[in-house]
Formats: sequence, structure tokens, C-alpha cells
Amino acid sequence: MKVKPATLLLIACAVWSIAGVNILRIGLAAYPAYLGVLNIVLSLVVFCIFQLFVFRKLVRKHSARIGGYRDERQFFLKFFDAKSFIIMAVMMTGGIWLRASGIAPERFIAVFYTGLGAALLLAGLLFGRNFGRAHRAAQTA
Repeated sequence: MKVKPATLLLIACAVWSIAGVNILRIGLAAYPAYLGVLNIVLSLVVFCIFQLFVFRKLVRKHSARIGGYRDERQFFLKFFDAKSFIIMAVMMTGGIWLRASGIAPERFIAVFYTGLGAALLLAGLLFGRNFGRAHRAAQTA
């Protein structure tokens, strides 16, 4: 299925937001037993690290790549490049393995997943913002 390039931003918004909500939900479900100032600060640190050094750059890179497409329609999976699909698969597999293996303590899951999930969700929302901008620009052109 082929879609307009701006729609790829909407697909990225949905994928990243759904991932963020799910990871955030896992973290928040584990959080009540570990609620404290230090853990909240640590979650904020995780959020900032992922948002500033990973997801902000990723959103910019993919939004620019999508904005550079010249064909009127693109394959709907082109919201990511191959490298990003591999990274996502490794992260998902690693996260599932980490929780299922019991290696990571529940406190780690609470703190890390809350920060990571919030950063993922914000990345999704930023893709949504970029979709809105692209959509408005296309309407006025």
C-alpha cells in the first residue's frame, strides 16, 4: 500500500506512541512499590538521556528523510529505514527477554521503563506534530 509522504509521519506517530504507551504502562504498573524522590529523579534522567540523545535526533532524521521524498506516494513501511527497524526489533526482543528472564529487578523495570516509555511517547507526539505541519503546508501549497 502506498501513501502520501506526510502520512508516513502519521504512521510513525502511531507506531512510536503505541510503543511509548505500552512501555510506560509497564513501568507505571511496577512503580507503586518503589515510589520515591530518587526513583522519580532517575526516571527523569532516563527520559532526558533517551529524548535528548536518541529520539530527538531520530525524529528529526526520519522527518527530514520523509520530507525529502519526491514521489507523490511511498510504500507505507518507509516511515523507517532498515537500520531503524532492526534497532526497534533488538530493543523489543531485549526488553521482553529482560523482563521474562527476571535478571532485571522490578525497581529497574519501574524506573527505566517509565523514563523510556515517556521518551518514546514524546517521540511519537513529535512525529504527530511534524505530520500536522506537513499536512498544513500541503494544504496551503
